[in-house]
Amino acid sequence: MTKSILTLTLVVLAGTVQGQGSYETWHGPGPNDSRGPCPMLNTLSNHDFLPHDGRNFNLSTVKNALKNALNFSEDLGSFLHGQALATNPNGTTWGLDTLSTHNILEHDASLTRADNFWSNDAVTFNATVFNQTRSWWTADLIDLQMVANARLGRLLDSAKYNRDFSISDLATSFSAGEGAAYLMVFANNGNRSEGLSRKDLVTYLFENERLPLELGWNTPSPAITKEELLTNIHRVVNATVYKPELFE
Repeated sequence: MTKSILTLTLVVLAGTVQGQGSYETWHGPGPNDSRGPCPMLNTLSNHDFLPHDGRNFNLSTVKNALKNALNFSEDLGSFLHGQALATNPNGTTWGLDTLSTHNILEHDASLTRADNFWSNDAVTFNATVFNQTRSWWTADLIDLQMVANARLGRLLDSAKYNRDFSISDLATSFSAGEGAAYLMVFANNGNRSEGLSRKDLVTYLFENERLPLELGWNTPSPAITKEELLTNIHRVVNATVYKPELFE
């Protein structure tokens, strides 16, 4: 009897650990699962760090997922949760489904999605858009200026061809945060002080919505903090400068 209870306990514990996600576990969304405009958050649901159905993320869930998967500090997890709550007014939870609401956090000039004007689809990866994005990554290691150029290149293209182009103040800052995030999470040799990220790792994540473990990626260390993210957002914004010789 004792052995049976122990076996049952181990099975339950194993299920609990799996429910918290793992690097080894990955499966794409099923027909009833939600995904959204953010490749990284989709990835965390695919690895089950976030609920696989992509819905109803509360503060504890978000902080644990970001800590366990990416080593984001608690203050950064709380900050990002608060930002995402803007997509679910008067709510205490949000999900990949609510993130798809246009022009709150989801925005025109995405790095990987077509503008709302063209497709009304914030979920599907668009290879044409992504090819434009990565055309600005002109070396194997992406530096700050390449991040800023890719962001500005997408903004200029959308503004030129999308007659309904718009981007909220919150989304403008968020778009800089997207670049800052991949610069930090995929830092070359894990050394964020260099300000360089590996293009192959970033590309793998965007194209597969899967953590690039097979390419040698490791969890960032030390933890990425809110202060570090905000500092790098400011750096991306300051580096986003129009230069006619590049953009014409």
